[in-house]
Amino acid sequence: MSQPNPALAARLRTLRKESWSDVVLTQKQLAEAFGVSTGLLSSWENVAKPVTPPPPRLEAYATFFATRRSVQGPKLHLLDVADLTDEEHTVRKELLAELQALRGDLDDPPAQPVFAPASLWHFPPNQDIVIVCAQLPEKYRIAYTDPSSPDFVNLYTYADPDALLELYGHIRACNPASNVTFRTTDQNTTLSADEYTAHLVLLGGVDWNPQTRALLDRVDVPVRQISRKGDEEELDSGFEVTRPDGTTQRFSAKLRDGVLLEDVAHFYHGVSPLNRKRTVTVCNGMYSRGTLGAVRALTDRRFRDRNQAYLDRRFAGADSFSIISRVPVFDNQGLTPDWTLPENRLHEWPESSLP
Repeated sequence: MSQPNPALAARLRTLRKESWSDVVLTQKQLAEAFGVSTGLLSSWENVAKPVTPPPPRLEAYATFFATRRSVQGPKLHLLDVADLTDEEHTVRKELLAELQALRGDLDDPPAQPVFAPASLWHFPPNQDIVIVCAQLPEKYRIAYTDPSSPDFVNLYTYADPDALLELYGHIRACNPASNVTFRTTDQNTTLSADEYTAHLVLLGGVDWNPQTRALLDRVDVPVRQISRKGDEEELDSGFEVTRPDGTTQRFSAKLRDGVLLEDVAHFYHGVSPLNRKRTVTVCNGMYSRGTLGAVRALTDRRFRDRNQAYLDRRFAGADSFSIISRVPVFDNQGLTPDWTLPENRLHEWPESSLP
């Protein structure tokens, strides 16, 4: 096990203060970029009484200080290692080797990089996360949803299993030290008090998931979902937005002869109205492919970094935000929405524009 090394503490302090002569980088700013407390980061720089950072934190230091892009834009951010240029990879490799040598653990197994380090789906360690799906109505269930059946499969009772599987694995990877659970809910099955006050993630819309409606009714987002009356094309359904001047606008899915051509998704994230130290996130669509699109916007490795970077710029400093977007459907496959394209963003709240 590595012993505290004043030389490592001094080097980390020098990196922060002297890497870029025209940039003033505080401990608080760097701690926020790393997702740790200011006090913890300060202890890593304390030459008199140093605390040795764990290997993943040295990985973060090497990535952050390998590129000036870490401090460009309105908010500091830790880039994904995969997004570094060849030159930046070289700088990172050399810096990481130097820090590991100062730490004295070159013979230790290499640290695993933090999964999707900039993702919104990272929560503070050891805080419970509960994913809530709607129950599939009885008329749509198959025989295997009967608990008395030898082939009973509980997951067949979930209304959005594709979105659940996509999101559950991603959140588990982002939060290995947290308890991540999932469950269904309907009008007769409520959550427990502990579940209501955890980090809540709601999948699916108001038609089948009563928790989505109940939570959105308690926050100030100016969006409400107009319920579908059935499985046929419903021209009056969609997401209705109330503008600051009192006018309304509705965004609906597009169908032709009963075939879905384009779904519409709603993504909301903010402080939980049931516990101000936790969050509530809603991934919702008019149809299941919209719900999956809302999820994959921040889990699909080909799109998640650019979409996350857009959210970081567009909603910097906002405690809560909402984005309604198109979800293109091609060959009956719902595609991941690219939020960096203006034509894909139908409505954003708070309603302010990028500088």
